[in-house]
Amino acid sequence: MALRPDELSVLVLHGPNLNLLGNREPEIYGAETLREIDALVIAEAADLGASVRSLQSNHEGELIDALHAAADQGVHGVLFNLAGLSHTSIALRDAITAISVPCVEVHISNVFAREPFRHRLLTAGACVGSISGFGAASYTLGLRALIGYLRTRNAE
Repeated sequence: MALRPDELSVLVLHGPNLNLLGNREPEIYGAETLREIDALVIAEAADLGASVRSLQSNHEGELIDALHAAADQGVHGVLFNLAGLSHTSIALRDAITAISVPCVEVHISNVFAREPFRHRLLTAGACVGSISGFGAASYTLGLRALIGYLRTRNAE
């Protein structure tokens, strides 16, 4: 049975150091704070008839726990920027593949135009898609893509 658009619930996860957005390397990450990005995502979700809950953590285990709990909490999709953990965490990749909730990965900067170690995203391959390089808009683009995916999947 297809979900009504207002029934869609999305969890947004922000990884390590993203609490410093607005101050941290604005030439790379822009001037928007995490609070401003969350407000953009919440407004976009409302326009799309979905609800959003967000969590930022500098701790890998807390992010894993949030992924594990997503389905039990009625979450239909997860949008995340796992920051540096995207390049290093097999545990987060395993958590993504272990859950039945579709995930979309976003990055503010174009990771493929940066240092070579950032070109490898361990977590992106476990997701339905990924978006990078569009600044704070990566989040709203990712949200639109995720909600479109959920609606298409739930219509089948």
